[in-house]
Amino acid sequence: MKSVPQIWKELNESLDFVCYEHKTKSEPYFIGYLNSLVDSQVLHRDILGHLTEDSNISLEDLYHLIPVAEKEMSCDSKTIQGNLLQGYVAVQHGLQDHSTILVKASLSKGRQVTEPQVEFTVEGSKEAFVESLDINLNLIRKRVPVPELRVKEITLGTASKAKVAVCYIEGTTNEQYVNTCIQRIEDVEFDVFSDITLLQQMIEDNSNSIFPQTVGTERPDYVAWALISGQICILMDGSPTAVFAPVNLGIFFISYEDYFLPWIIGSFMRLVRMTSVVFSIFATPLYVAVMTYHGQGISNVFLPTIISSRLNVPFPPVVEVLIMELVIELLREAGARLPSKIGQTIGIVGGIVLGTAAVEASITSNFLLIIVALSALASFTTPIFRMSATIRVLRFPFIIAAQIWGILGIFIVMLAVITHLLRLTSLGMPYLVPIYPFRTSDMFDSIIRSPYSKYHHKFSFFRTSQPVRFNKKKAKLKRDIDE
Repeated sequence: MKSVPQIWKELNESLDFVCYEHKTKSEPYFIGYLNSLVDSQVLHRDILGHLTEDSNISLEDLYHLIPVAEKEMSCDSKTIQGNLLQGYVAVQHGLQDHSTILVKASLSKGRQVTEPQVEFTVEGSKEAFVESLDINLNLIRKRVPVPELRVKEITLGTASKAKVAVCYIEGTTNEQYVNTCIQRIEDVEFDVFSDITLLQQMIEDNSNSIFPQTVGTERPDYVAWALISGQICILMDGSPTAVFAPVNLGIFFISYEDYFLPWIIGSFMRLVRMTSVVFSIFATPLYVAVMTYHGQGISNVFLPTIISSRLNVPFPPVVEVLIMELVIELLREAGARLPSKIGQTIGIVGGIVLGTAAVEASITSNFLLIIVALSALASFTTPIFRMSATIRVLRFPFIIAAQIWGILGIFIVMLAVITHLLRLTSLGMPYLVPIYPFRTSDMFDSIIRSPYSKYHHKFSFFRTSQPVRFNKKKAKLKRDIDE
């Protein structure tokens, strides 16, 4: 086991490590800390303020004098070294005693709570998660002030030592889901966790699937809703995103803003969103299939327009579609990687210029340009970015199959996708529930957003211990004050 001076000698190779001797009439105190991680006010006020030249107190007495909650005494060299790297101050009395006081004095620097940047909403809360785990837990605690809310801390990464918090409501969340989630996180072995998205991919049931099996969000109100519904939330220090599970396929097409609108308007927006996703996936594959194999199915009304638009195009429909799809993907990536103002300009100007030039150069037809533009626009309606990326990738197998087998190829790929979704799970929960296994009682909030009077029961597929939200009969009573 290394002695404390040996530990400090190793750390002294770093410029920001401070180690000095505080002399007293008896044995001196040896103090060490990393200057870049320690708050100087806590150091001088709460620790050094109790040490003077006339000090003749033991290490145990000094431990009780320091007014800091997070402190400990340890002789273990690994514990001392690990805590020093987490912003602790180590205090040792003399060289004979290996006991060391470790006092947390970490310096917290980071941005304040701001508005959501990805999941912006007109109505509802304007607070978003930040990179501080303590602040994020505070945002959740404010919205779920119940004693049953449990937070389990796990440290991951042999190099990064990232703190991960697993949050759930005891007595509501199914214990099997909680145990499965914690076990998967503890079994992960990796050196650096720079963001929670790395952990998100490692704990999913099928890491080879393009369909996400967990949902990431930056909205604390959305996480509060998920916790009360019986789901598990995962936070990581240094990441402004929270991940919750288990989830089903329908959650990825539900915007949390739907719950802030009247149920009829929210249902309409949800149906528009789902219809847009179907159009985005099948529009260009159907164009390739019809133009290649099923031309007889084109109406006489559109036939002259399509023939005239493709009259001078030298490429077959599949090449024409792939060129336009790749151009759209290039514009998306360019807009995402450039600064915001320049990215918006590139997306608008580039789309107009390239679209006009492609039609004038007879690389593509006007008809296909409209279909591709509408398909790209429809894919943006998906609220969750990871599912939006999945839909973008999913179009290409359908296009290739449509070129090889026509509409039959589209059905073959669709059956393959459905088979994959039937086998997919999220923390062991079926991915297509409540469609498969079919549950009539859970359909009320899957396709349409029902009135709040219908939310008297939580989703049964979460298998919560407390499925009832409120009394169904009392919810229907609307008494006036004089009754």
